[in-house]
Formats: sequence, C-alpha cells, structure tokens
Amino acid sequence: MAESMRGLHRSHRCAEVTKEMTGSEVTLMGWVQKSRNKGGIVFVDLRDRSGLIQLIFENGSIDESGFEKAGKLRSEFVIAVVGTVEARSGAVNPNMLTGEIEIRVRELRILSEAETPPFPIEENSKTKDEVRLKYRYLDLRRPDLQRNLMLRSQVATLTRQFFAQEGFLEIETPMLTKSTPEGARDYLVPSRVHQGSFYALPQSPQIFKQLLMCSGYDRYIQIARCFRDEDLRADRQPEFTQIDMELSFVDVDDVLDVNERFLAFLFKEVLGVEVSLPIQRITWQEAMDRFGSDKPDMRFGMELQDVSEVVKDCEFAVFKGALENGGSVRGINAKGQGKMPRKKIDKLVEFAKGYGAKGLAYLAVNEDGTYKSSFAKFMTEEEMGGLVKAMKGEPGDLLLFAADKNKLVYDVLGALRLELGRQMELMDKNEFRFVWVTEFPLLEWSEEEERYTAMHHPFTMLMDEDLPLLDTEPGKVRAKAYDIVLNGNEIGGGSVRIFQNDVQERMFEVLGFTKEAAYEQFGFLLNAFKYGVPPHAGLAYGLDRLVMLMAGADSIREVIAFPKVKDASCLMSEAPSAVSEAQLEELALKIAKEDISEN
Repeated sequence: MAESMRGLHRSHRCAEVTKEMTGSEVTLMGWVQKSRNKGGIVFVDLRDRSGLIQLIFENGSIDESGFEKAGKLRSEFVIAVVGTVEARSGAVNPNMLTGEIEIRVRELRILSEAETPPFPIEENSKTKDEVRLKYRYLDLRRPDLQRNLMLRSQVATLTRQFFAQEGFLEIETPMLTKSTPEGARDYLVPSRVHQGSFYALPQSPQIFKQLLMCSGYDRYIQIARCFRDEDLRADRQPEFTQIDMELSFVDVDDVLDVNERFLAFLFKEVLGVEVSLPIQRITWQEAMDRFGSDKPDMRFGMELQDVSEVVKDCEFAVFKGALENGGSVRGINAKGQGKMPRKKIDKLVEFAKGYGAKGLAYLAVNEDGTYKSSFAKFMTEEEMGGLVKAMKGEPGDLLLFAADKNKLVYDVLGALRLELGRQMELMDKNEFRFVWVTEFPLLEWSEEEERYTAMHHPFTMLMDEDLPLLDTEPGKVRAKAYDIVLNGNEIGGGSVRIFQNDVQERMFEVLGFTKEAAYEQFGFLLNAFKYGVPPHAGLAYGLDRLVMLMAGADSIREVIAFPKVKDASCLMSEAPSAVSEAQLEELALKIAKEDISEN
C-alpha cells in the first residue's frame, strides 16, 4: 500500500551525505537498488541520480511496523526514510562515494511499490538494445545513462554561459518552415488551414540565422532541434540537436578563434582536459592526401603515401591500369605487422572490398630484409626496393596498397587505416585530439543528377582567389568552409556565407537553378539581401555527437533521453503510428493503400 510523503521534505540527495554529517538527521528519498534481510537487521542500498547510500534498519532504531515494512522492500520500490548518519558498522566500500557511512533509519514510508523490472538496473547493462529501448524509462535509471544526461545538461548550460559572455544573443527560429528539397529529405507536416500545403521541420536554422544577420543581431546562438528524414547509422538520428551560431562582420579566423576558446573552456570545465590552442589546421586536400579522410583521427600516424611516381614504369597491371585511368597508387605502413598471418591479411582484403576496392596489394618486409609480397613477381628488385624506401619500410613492417581513382583509394585506405588503428590499439581513449579541416571543395559532381551540388549548402562563400574558376573549372573551386574534427569525428562545421547578390546568382546558376527556381525556394532570403547585408559566417556543432565523445559512449543513443532506432521508430512509444480517418479528413489527406493483390 503506497503511503503519502506528507510532512516529509527531502533534505539531501543520497551521494550528498558525507561523513562530516555524522550524527545529523537526514531525510532521503529514492529507489531501492537492493535489499538484504539478515533476520534482526535489514540493509538496503538506496539510489537516486546522485548515487547510492546504505540504509540500516534494526529493531530498536525503528518501530516494529517499520521494521516489518523494511523486510518487504524489493528492487525499485520508491521509499522515503528519516534517519541518522553514522560511520559504517561493517567494512568500508571504497567503490561508493558514501562508502564510509550509512543511515540508521527511524522512519520508513513506501511511496510506491514496483514489479520486478525486465532487466537489472545496473551500469554497463548487457541487456539487448531492443529491450532497453522498449523500457527506456527503466533504462534511464541506470547510473551510467544518468551521468551521460547530466553531462549533456552541463554542456548545454556552459554553452549558453560562454556565448552570452561573448555577446551572443539566444534567439529561437521556427520549427514549421518552408520545404527546400536541396539536401536531405524533409519531414513534412500537413496544414489543416491551408489544405494541400505542407510545412517542413527544419534540417537546420540556416536561412533564418542568416536573416537575423541581415536584421542586425550581430551574434546569434541557439541550441536548436533539427530534423532529417534519412537512413540512420549509429551516430545519426532523425531528430538531433545543434549548437548553432552565426556572426556578422567576420571572416574565417574570427569564427575559428571564438570556437577554439569555447572548446577549451568546455573541456576544462566538464572534463578537466586542457585543449592546447591554437588548434591545428589542415586543408581538405592535405587531410585526404595524408589520412584518406576529411575527418582524420590525428591520435596516431600510419599516414597515406602516394607512390604513383615510384611505380609508374612497373609492369604490375593493377598499378599500371590505375595510373593510366588517371588514378593513383597509395599505401600505408602498418609498423611491426610484417608477421601478420595470411588469414588476417585476407580479412583486410575483404574489408577493403567492402569500400569498393577490387583488392589490396601487400608487401611484408622480413626481418632479414627480404620481401613477402602479393605482387613481387611483377616488379624488379630495384622497383621493390624503391617502393619500400618510399614507404619508409623497415624489417617487420607490413605495407598495404590500393590503386584506383583517387576518391576510391582515399575511401579504402582511410577506412583501412582506422581499422588497423583499432586492431593495433593505437587510439588512446583518454586523448582528445582536435583539428580544423579547411578549404573544402565548394562543389561536388552528382552522377545521379548529372550536375554539381553544393558540398555544404548553396550559400557558402568561395575562396576569393578562386572566383574566376566558378565559370570555367567549378570542380576546382575551394570554399571558405571549415569543419572541427575530434578523434576522427566531425563534431561541427560551417562556412563564411555569400553576401553579394551577383556571386549568389552565379552560384545558383552553377548548381543548375534558374533565377525563378532560386527565388521560388529561397526568395525571402534573396529579397532580404537587397536591403543591406553584412559579411557573415557561422558554425554548428552536433551536440549529441560532441556529448557522446565527451562521455566516452559508443553511440549517440547513449546520450539522448528517448532515441529512435534504425528505422526511425520509437520502440517505447511505438511512434510513428496510424492516425484516425477523422484526423486525415481534417487535413484533406487520404492514404493510398498499396495494391498487394496478385495479378
């Protein structure tokens, strides 16, 4: 029978009670973690979001009915207790913040009883994700998840604090916006009032924050909810949160400066980690050439080496064919892995094929300086020696090569580098290594649409010196765009924006927009640009991913209270779900039933 807490007021959370409070009376409330009935004495671990504390119930300290109730306590019962702080009568528990003390209870109230939960409420649960997510309200009681969400709250609070001190204004932008199909799919919301018309949920506040710069607000910040109807991965959700900002009268260096100071402040306050400033910068091209990735993990070496010049005259058809087709031959040196068994090398070959490679050429340098290789018979001794030298190969090393079009070579070796880094345990989980990647290509060619698309978005400013290339060689134009990368994860990105009408119109032309089409989609922004627009730039962090890395979690689902699964559904609430005919009728919508009858 549940009891009232009338007259009781919680004095402390569990882990706020310290040994300095010995002899004091406290009132605590929380969940029973576990109960141990020893006959004349009952021990209970009480849990709340702060941690655990041991309660002791003993005849004489509590009346008979209270002691009887204590004997009936089970896991996840919600209770309130009044008692005295004492030094532990038994062994001290060094694994608990409150391990030196216990509470001798004089009054117990059972506020709520609980059924046996479908899985234990404990750290590092081995329960299947599907079960955890179905009972997410129980999963969220686990101490590790609670720590993650408290860390997330702390990050949000400190973010607002830092940017407020830097003169940023927190301004909310609309959730119901106009659909602009350029980019990922929009989530659409039908309008009841304007039947047949739809709002879109924002993929980002991009256009509105640029309008705020046109309106003179100078420095904007928002912790913004965003939505993208795209296929999910471990680090993607259909709804996510950005730390979104825009600044006026700035260029690249100004944006990077304020954000470097923000990251240094955040990591120091939350984790006690010193971020060395200035953060290293490398161009996109350098990142691709050295690491095969535009989000390089800088915690270890194993950089790509271009050996195209070294092998250009060899007779190995794979190398020769790649170079004749305008591609390249590149390799990585897995130091000390020369004795890797053939079976393990074959697995690496299969791994590379998963990224589009036709195969993987390998060369092991034996301890006596001889070679074991998949292609030695096609190369002269001199060519093999030149190749090993170019790769800085030493006895005991394993050299791995990919040969194809540059993009594919980058993809394959970039992924292989990370896989070997994991296998060789080269990534220090306690190290936080930041890098700025700058000067991204402005455009990328879409084979599907047979046109150039914006690598970031159509409002990204190009490098001043590349302006003449926009009409002649658009694929070579670099953008004033920048990503901030942490341990191989892009945690944020942004760009300087186009603010001159003529440049913006030329950009739309290159992207295949007619003037009419551009105004149809972005008219309110382009019209605003007619009335005096300041130079401006911005950046947005993925808050979920940033917190995931700070928490040391493996997935953003571990730092989001109620995440979706891979098909964008919620196992707990069973969203999305069908709606009634009456609701559809109000919206003038009809669901087209798929014809599943046999022909």
